[in-house]
Amino acid sequence: MFGKKKDEQPTPNTAAASTDGENKNYAKPDSAPTAPSRPAMNPDIARRSPDMSAFAPRPSGGAASAPRAPEAEQKKLIVGRDIFLNGEIRTCDSLVVEGKVEAVLSDCRAMDIAQSGEFKGSAEIESADISGRFDGDLVVRSRLTIRATGKVLGKIRYGQLEVERGGVISGTIEALADGAPVTSGNGR
Repeated sequence: MFGKKKDEQPTPNTAAASTDGENKNYAKPDSAPTAPSRPAMNPDIARRSPDMSAFAPRPSGGAASAPRAPEAEQKKLIVGRDIFLNGEIRTCDSLVVEGKVEAVLSDCRAMDIAQSGEFKGSAEIESADISGRFDGDLVVRSRLTIRATGKVLGKIRYGQLEVERGGVISGTIEALADGAPVTSGNGR
């Protein structure tokens, strides 16, 4: 066509149009073939496994082990605001009540009822700090603290008692004798 002789054959590296339906190659005639734009995957490189040491169990005891925070081992149950829990609670180190609980609480060390919290039922624990409301049978072997906003109603037995000004305690109240075993109404 434009400036070509009719008897010349088109070369595969030219940008001229072919008339016989061949594939067109638009590459520059002087350019060499290039390597692929991304490197090929090397199958000889082993994949690194993820670091799971944060989830591994820690060694117990011994001088070589790092000291652990005491709260890391605690079994703590927190009943948040606007949560209602009904049933039996056993073997927890600490119970924090910010919502409403109707339960039988046993084998627990400490109970903390927040100002917004309510507990109905029976509890046998080591120590209690009450800023909300407790209604039922309460046995505190060590120290019972009733804050200014706290109300404790029902049958209460305690080792030591502390009531802030404004705190309410009402019902059958009995101090535990030192060293006397606790006998509760549930056969324990």
